[in-house]
Order: sequence, then structure tokens, then C-alpha cells
Amino acid sequence: MNEIDIGTVGYLGPSGTFTEAALLTQSDLAAAEHVLYRSHSDVLHSTGIGEIDFGFCAIENAIEGTVNVVQDTLAFEGDLMIQREVVIPITMNLLIKPGSSLADIKRVISYPHALAQVRSFVREQLPDAEFEAANSTADAAQLLSETMDIDAAAVGTSLAAQKYGLEIAVEGIEDHPGNQTRFVLLARDGIPAPTGHDKTSVVIFQQSDRPGSLLAILQEFAARSINLTKLESRPTREGLGRYCFFLDLEGHMVDPMMADCLKTLRTKEVRVKFLGSYPAAGEKAAEVREESGAAWDDAESWLDKLRSKLH
Repeated sequence: MNEIDIGTVGYLGPSGTFTEAALLTQSDLAAAEHVLYRSHSDVLHSTGIGEIDFGFCAIENAIEGTVNVVQDTLAFEGDLMIQREVVIPITMNLLIKPGSSLADIKRVISYPHALAQVRSFVREQLPDAEFEAANSTADAAQLLSETMDIDAAAVGTSLAAQKYGLEIAVEGIEDHPGNQTRFVLLARDGIPAPTGHDKTSVVIFQQSDRPGSLLAILQEFAARSINLTKLESRPTREGLGRYCFFLDLEGHMVDPMMADCLKTLRTKEVRVKFLGSYPAAGEKAAEVREESGAAWDDAESWLDKLRSKLH
């Protein structure tokens, strides 16, 4: 992946969050000046007004799904553009104060998304414990380190345990194996150059609600062999029954098939909000891309020959 020149990057704090762990996997982000915020909303707002150069936020978890505040802000507030996605495995740990034990625990503190990912463990191992929300997993660890109580535990990272002098009572307490979280790097403007392994994200707002309207939209992608890696509906905030659709697509906006598809959608009774074309995480689907691209080039060549016969 091509590194970019990053002055300041903001993300959810305090130090020790999963967001920080994901950010540190990127050498250019790790070398930037870091600004920590108490919420994703603050990160997004500060990026939008130019207080920081980039924002880095979680947008989706394999167990709990979308981080709605991030996705909805991209759709309905401002015009931030996705520059990159980062996906990391998520291992939840039960953190306790030195000298505490599982038998003492009556409260489990963490970020709500994290607590939702350990419900089964808490129900089985700590049946009398109550959940307590914090602004982030690292915030929970910091709160735990500052309390005198020994009846509390936090759910968080091993990094947070190190930073705040806590012990890991139990590792890997997430309810499902293969837990991952997807993060996005955001900027006020700019579209990264294509890498050959990219995604494009858009929001589609239907102008009219009629039978088959969603199918007509999806057929545009299917006809061009554009793979959808995500399709999700969200309320438009304009009344019950009004929805928009978030789509993640394999490919870059400069790819002929993608460009043609986006252009065609703009001619239909839909409004398209472009969220970015950016380097994708994970393995390349090179063979599929090459086959689709070759088929498109062949069709273009055929059409050019027909055009050459025009008087």
C-alpha cells in the first residue's frame, strides 16, 4: 500500500483502544501526530472542520455489525471521503486490578460494542455481573485503574492492560471466533489512485418507492460483474419507511465498468452519494478482476468497430 503524507490523525481515545491498535499497523499513521478524542463523533467533526488532517474510526464489526454513528455521519453530515480501510482481528480480554479475582467481579465496564461481543462469556462466567458503559475500551481500563473497588473488571486490549497496570484475567472472551473490526481513514477531500485492489463505497437514496426499484439498481452492478461486498439499508431520517442503501463495491471509480455503472445510476431516479474509492484490505481477487476487465475491453473494442462504420 502506498503511504501518504499525514500531519495529524485523530482517533478514539484514551490510549489503548482497538482503534489505536489498528492505527499502529499502518506505518504512516503510526508516525503521524496523534490527537485522541472521547467519541467517534468528535473525531468526525474535527476532521470535517479541518482541526485535524485525517480521522480514523471503526465502521464495522464482524459480530455487532455497523458502527452507526460513523456510517450515518458519512451519509448525512458533511462530505468526508474514505482514504483506506484497515481490518484487524479482535481479541477481547477481561481486565482486572492486581489482587482481584473472578469471584469478586460484580461490574463489567467497556464500550457498548465491546460488551455486546462478550455476552455469552459474562452470562456463563459472571452471571451476577452488570454491564457498565464507557466511552471506549481504553476508557474502561483507565476508569478501572483509577477506582479503589476490586469488584469491577473491564473488557479491552492487552495494550490497555499494559498502559494502565491491569492484569488479564481471561484472554479471548469474545463470543465468536474470527472476530474482526474494519476501520476507515477519512479526509475532507481526495481520492487515492487505484492500486488494483480497491473498494468503492456509495450511498444510494431512492427518489421514489416502487416495486422492483432496488432490483433495478442491483442489476446495474450484476450486469457489469461488479461484486458487492456490503449492502445495508438505513433510515433516511425523513420518516418511517424511507430508507437509503449503503454499498461497498469491488473496484475503483476509474475502472471503466465502475465508471459506467455510477454514471448509469445517476441517470435513474436515485441520488448517489460517493464516499470514496480506496485501497481495500485483505487478499486480491485478481483472477476475477482480470476476467471481468478482459470481457469489458472486448465489448468496448466491438462497439468501437461498429462506431467506425458510421457515415
